[in-house]
Amino acid sequence: MITLLAAHICAAIVAPWLVGRLHRTAFMLLALVPGSAFVWALVHTSQVLSGNADTIPAEHVMWVPGLDLDIWFRMDMLSWLMTMIVGGVGALVLLYSSRYFGHSAVGSGRFAAVFVGFAGAMLGVVTVDHTMGLYTFWEATSLLSFLLIGHHFDRRPARAAARQALLITTSGSLAMFAGFVMWGLAPGGSFRLSELAANLADGTMDAGSPLVATAAVLVLLGAFTKSALFPAHFWLPGAMAAPTPVSAYLHAAAMVKAGVYLVARLTPGATHIALWSPLIVTIGLITMVLGGWRALRQTDLKLVLAFGTVSQLGLITATVGFGSHGAMVAGLIMLVAHSCFKSTLFLTVGAVESSTGTRDLRRLTGLARRLPVLAVAAALACLSMAGVPITVGYVGKESMISTLLGGSGAPWTGAQAAYSGPTLFDLIVLAVIAIGSMLTVAYSWRAWWGAFGTRTLTPTEQKKNTEGSAAVTQKSAPEVDANGQLVRVKPVPLLMLIPICLLSLGALIGLAPTGLEDVLRLHGVYDLDGSAHVAWWSGWEPALITLAIFAGGALLAAFGYSSGLISPKPRSPLSAIYIYSWSVRELEIIATRVTRLIQRGSLPWDLSTIVVTMLIGVGSAVLIFRPSTYVIRPWDSILQVGIGIIIIICALLTARSRRRMRAVFALGGVGLGVAVLYASQGAPDLALTQIVVESVSMVIFVLVLRRLPRFFSDRPLARSRWWRFIVALLMGIGTVFVGLYASSARVHSAVSELMPNEASEFGYGENIVNVILVDIRAWDTVGELSVLLVTATGVASLIYVSSRVGRVERAPRDLTRESTSFLPAATALRSQDRSTVLEVVTRLLFPTMIVVSLWLLLIGHNNPGGGFSGGVVAGLAFVLRYLAGGRYELAEAIPIPAGRVLGTGLFVAAGGALMPLLYGNSVLQSTPLTIDVGVLGDIHFTTAMILDVGVYILVVGLVLDLVASAGAEIDQQAPTPISQQKTGRKH
Repeated sequence: MITLLAAHICAAIVAPWLVGRLHRTAFMLLALVPGSAFVWALVHTSQVLSGNADTIPAEHVMWVPGLDLDIWFRMDMLSWLMTMIVGGVGALVLLYSSRYFGHSAVGSGRFAAVFVGFAGAMLGVVTVDHTMGLYTFWEATSLLSFLLIGHHFDRRPARAAARQALLITTSGSLAMFAGFVMWGLAPGGSFRLSELAANLADGTMDAGSPLVATAAVLVLLGAFTKSALFPAHFWLPGAMAAPTPVSAYLHAAAMVKAGVYLVARLTPGATHIALWSPLIVTIGLITMVLGGWRALRQTDLKLVLAFGTVSQLGLITATVGFGSHGAMVAGLIMLVAHSCFKSTLFLTVGAVESSTGTRDLRRLTGLARRLPVLAVAAALACLSMAGVPITVGYVGKESMISTLLGGSGAPWTGAQAAYSGPTLFDLIVLAVIAIGSMLTVAYSWRAWWGAFGTRTLTPTEQKKNTEGSAAVTQKSAPEVDANGQLVRVKPVPLLMLIPICLLSLGALIGLAPTGLEDVLRLHGVYDLDGSAHVAWWSGWEPALITLAIFAGGALLAAFGYSSGLISPKPRSPLSAIYIYSWSVRELEIIATRVTRLIQRGSLPWDLSTIVVTMLIGVGSAVLIFRPSTYVIRPWDSILQVGIGIIIIICALLTARSRRRMRAVFALGGVGLGVAVLYASQGAPDLALTQIVVESVSMVIFVLVLRRLPRFFSDRPLARSRWWRFIVALLMGIGTVFVGLYASSARVHSAVSELMPNEASEFGYGENIVNVILVDIRAWDTVGELSVLLVTATGVASLIYVSSRVGRVERAPRDLTRESTSFLPAATALRSQDRSTVLEVVTRLLFPTMIVVSLWLLLIGHNNPGGGFSGGVVAGLAFVLRYLAGGRYELAEAIPIPAGRVLGTGLFVAAGGALMPLLYGNSVLQSTPLTIDVGVLGDIHFTTAMILDVGVYILVVGLVLDLVASAGAEIDQQAPTPISQQKTGRKH
């Protein structure tokens, strides 16, 4: 199962490239990936249907061992069934897509990648046996479905539908996540789905607990929103803005089945929770009737099927969540039937639209004669949807009717035993299902006859067709004659027709009802035993109810429209979609107002908000949970007192300074004072890092501030100054007390006590700080490298007017051709901008700083230094070249673009992280290496050294990028410093 998931991920990665080379034919190759899941499930059928829990396929992955977070994959009967649906239908839909899209359709590569990725995520949903794993895959399906529904992102309806589906489904999934956590931490609970259902069934987990009941409601919110049940039903019809293959897969066979699957997975145990089954049945039946009624009022074939899908999902969810053996088997049969007939019909609508240019049933007539094979396949699917005898749809619905008439045995209905006679609740549910089934018969006929029937168009419809064909292209309107009749219908490509015909044959699964029962009875553990009524004939009573359903549906289809009972009506202001739109709009208004109140575009205000919030949150916690005593150690030597006084003076000068440059240097004094404190505490590595960082920071500050006015603006607002002073004072005091609290509240021995030995034994280094960075906390280092790269990119994007890709601006050749100086580009500067002293100092210091930086890199594993410090020193060397020779000199010093240096550093660091795998170790585990260099002896180092080299290169690239952005690029964009212009400052 893990291999299948990996295959889907790999296929999704290569799909854009494959489509770019093979165009739409690539869909045929990609169909092999979900098809392999279908074949794999088919091969393991005997193991799954044996019913032996010890022999069914299962796999185990250690995810986060330290948190005991292991992921289990397990294929029982329900997972097997869903894998067959997800894989089989997915493969056929991809085959259909190979002719649905044009030869070089825009975005087809993106579509293929997302579609295959979605199939993999859905496979994970139905095979994972862990709630956290289920939530991960569940959210992946939501995000990928967002991309699929919004495939035509240049169309506003598609974007709105994608956003709507994402908001609804992810809101429910967050509630589901909370429910899973509550269940997992409850007494007797578990994070494994199989154990969770079993513990609820045998009483290990208290089903009557309020905590368990609340968690159950939260989990059901996730299932209801995913399967588009009332009141979240409206997102699915809106998602019809997606391409037809998306509708056929996501909204018929895969995504919307996730909620049904979850209910079916948990119901055997969760039915003992008082709210579980009644809530599912109530919401499911409301959705069934509402969706069926709305389907009858649609004129767009796709919307007829969409609302029909909502109705069917309500029925299936109510059935599998009913809480009895017979109802579960009936519901699973309906699930199989729905996957076959609804995917068939969605693909059929796509073929009809492709052939005629429309899917408006008021503008279609006579297609059964033009497209007979398509009409027969659609008819077979509609018969199954309506529940006509011998089809699988009939078998499932007949089984549910028989179960209710005989007595379902569900505990919540008050039944004493299975099949001991129907209770009042059984009869009420049966009546509602009968009404909903009448609606299903009516809209099934409406869908087929509207697409393929031959009828005489009314004068209004003829006029609409004629005007439509003259006003729009063939893609959006059919070709018609003067009477509004279709005159040309494109043939359906064979590769579109084959998947439709194969899926329609799924209706004939109903020819083997006994086999269906033998397979599906394996799912579920119930207190009440009994056999499901899965047969063509279950007695006269079910037969009479079925006849009444067909009669009611036929009357509704025949006279419902002519009588005016069914007609399109204005949308009610209290409709679910209206409430959703109103809620989103009001939420955006409130968010805008709060943002306008909190974020005013003033840096002091934003900082004050952040600082006050932190003071209130952290300060209140410190005051409430304060330790009995504080361990206070003011200083170790009088030298530290003097350094502290200097730091305070520099901080006051920074706050009181009116000149920008003076403030920068005073702030640098604060940083250097902190570095001296580090050194006095015996931390030379930290002191060295602080010094080089302060040096680079001061340079960047100077480069930016030289283009700003010399003086800060003079604002005589005494009140605001006092407010800032108070906030700063409280923040300083709060920081001190939080530090004292952290040092005084320790209850365990410090982890630093273990690090000296671990650094030597496992990291093979004597410099504990460096070993922490490249071994003990190496994952943090790799993450921080990525952050540095993103930061550099963000800074550059704010400064560069145009793209910086490959941008290295060198001095004109006529200025440097005759130059023999160390700084060849310095000749491009004006004479008044050159400094002989600075050029001489640069000549002396540049090579020295480069050597020192390499020395720091090489000794860092055992002595103060390392890749970061060495990289900053090397960067400062190039900064010196820039200061002495200008922006052209920076390009002469290193003609490689800074972005490539950044990328190279991250690449080298990744190589160092992966190298231990070659020696049988884990990623980022320090591995000692020895290289024989002949007469020079042996070189001993660890793989962590390569990671440190990557850090060195990336930091050099970071400094170069910052200097190139804040220095050279600003020089080019604004040659005249603002500080040299008239500022008009008031004295």
